[in-house]
Amino acid sequence: HHRYTLEFTSNPAWYAVQALPYLMEYPYECTEQIFSRYYANALAASVANSHPKVKSVFDQWRDQPAMESNLAKNQELKSALLEETPWVLQALDEKEQKKQIGLLFDLNRMGKEQTAALDKLADYQLPGGGFAWFPGGRDNWYITQYIVEGFGHLHRLGVTDVRRKEATWRMVKDAVAYTDQRMIEYYDRLAGQVKRGQAKWEDDHLDPIVIHYLYTRSFYLVDQTAQANKDGQVFDKDQGIYIALDGKIEQVFDYFVGQAEKYWLNKGIYQEGMVALALQRVKKPQAPAAIVKSLKERSMEKEELGRYWKQPAGYFWYQHPIETQALMIEVFDEVAKDARAVEDLKLWLLKNKQTNHWKTTKATASAVYALLMNGDNWLLDDQPVQIQLGKKPDPLRQNAIEAAQASSEAGTGYFKLAFDQEQMSNDLATIKVSNPNKGPAWGAVYWQYFEQLDKIDQFEETPLTLQKQLFKVELGPQGEVLRPVAEGAVLSPGDKLKVRIELRVDRPMEYVHMKDMRASGLEPINVISRYKWQGGLGYYESTRDVSTNFFFSNLPTGTYVFEYPLRVVHKGDFSNGITTIQCMYAPEFTSHSEGVRIRVD
Repeated sequence: HHRYTLEFTSNPAWYAVQALPYLMEYPYECTEQIFSRYYANALAASVANSHPKVKSVFDQWRDQPAMESNLAKNQELKSALLEETPWVLQALDEKEQKKQIGLLFDLNRMGKEQTAALDKLADYQLPGGGFAWFPGGRDNWYITQYIVEGFGHLHRLGVTDVRRKEATWRMVKDAVAYTDQRMIEYYDRLAGQVKRGQAKWEDDHLDPIVIHYLYTRSFYLVDQTAQANKDGQVFDKDQGIYIALDGKIEQVFDYFVGQAEKYWLNKGIYQEGMVALALQRVKKPQAPAAIVKSLKERSMEKEELGRYWKQPAGYFWYQHPIETQALMIEVFDEVAKDARAVEDLKLWLLKNKQTNHWKTTKATASAVYALLMNGDNWLLDDQPVQIQLGKKPDPLRQNAIEAAQASSEAGTGYFKLAFDQEQMSNDLATIKVSNPNKGPAWGAVYWQYFEQLDKIDQFEETPLTLQKQLFKVELGPQGEVLRPVAEGAVLSPGDKLKVRIELRVDRPMEYVHMKDMRASGLEPINVISRYKWQGGLGYYESTRDVSTNFFFSNLPTGTYVFEYPLRVVHKGDFSNGITTIQCMYAPEFTSHSEGVRIRVD
């Protein structure tokens, strides 16, 4: 035994609050960035000021360790110092972002910045009602719908009433009219294709931009009685906003609603969620019920991770996993009214935050809002979590835990407690935790000890699993042949070897360090550190005196195989070490391979 460290967070929902973005002003901005800043700041300020407890916790956080980046915490428990990794600047960026959270409580400043953003948006709006991506450019259908959708979303969430200011309400109405006109033009082009025999009305014409239009437009078709409330004197978010479908757009809208009811399947998780919400709002409940059933059947559910969908991240606006999860919470809350599913979906978002640094974008603001403002409010959970180390209560240990909890970090309840060699015994392997709160809690134990490298067994019971193999490279008639190096096999100086490491990860992680130790009788053939791409995964490979290191800024769920060559140079009996891996953002996620021994004669 060397050292035993207990690390525990009683209410990790507060980590999501720490991700609330304050988006500063930048010169030379595109329309989408300006609106994203307005959207994120409005949403974040709404969450931050939603309950007095949130503000009181932040008052205690200012300039405290809570504002440190997760990359900078727990240096003594990590496999590499932060300064040895490529992520020093990311840690500084996250620390700076956390410190700026205090600005969210300055309501005067927030109000002025939101007004400035709205004024700039109004200046950027073109005479036809549309918005260009950059000022001076042509109107852009998607960008305009993105802005219309955002205003509708803010209204529906109860953050702001878009009708309160006449200039904003006029800007929104003109933008909605523009999207209606673009939809009519799309329909007319389709009619021309049908007339020429190039298409049929009954075929699938439900393109992503059409789905986005139906979803966007549905925010403004909630309740016709809401038209009377447009002066904004009374703000009832449940009442909704109504902008009528006048003229030809009514026929066009009805046609594509029919398309959505018929062709929603195989459109991807995000777009199917949009279709469900759009159809639910225009009183077409049959398809939304089928969509929710289908989505639930295709989802995965694990006790630790909650409910989620296994889908690769893509480059299109409808392929982002965090935004998709936030939308799914909206779907299961508004359409299915499934409180249990909403809590499970929120759990996945929070577990994602545990191993990932959320960037300061609209996606982060949406995720935080989905997490904190739907279902149970986890922030208000403040009952102490009961923790027992050992099979039977030990007064000294319990007193130490209670003292650590009493001085824990405000909000999160985070504390760290270490026991040295004299205080350790084998029964510390038994840990009992009782959580009386509705929200999740998590923790980790780091049991550090000394052992011969070749006697270490592979550790499999973690979200990260490693398997290391050593091969001898021989030349055959068809080229190089790999022969496994068996236990006790004898190698010779000059032999070429190949190391193969198989890595399995069950959840997306960021800032992951993998270190492969090397016997002193072996030398690497690749000695130049460089960035590599393999199977869609980018990573930095760095060769050191006793190990080869791999740094993954982003590690998606999946199985990966890494290989690199070595040369046998010295005779002797050597331990070839183990391979270790650790998420630097959440060091409790760690694993190692088994140790191997080699002989060289």
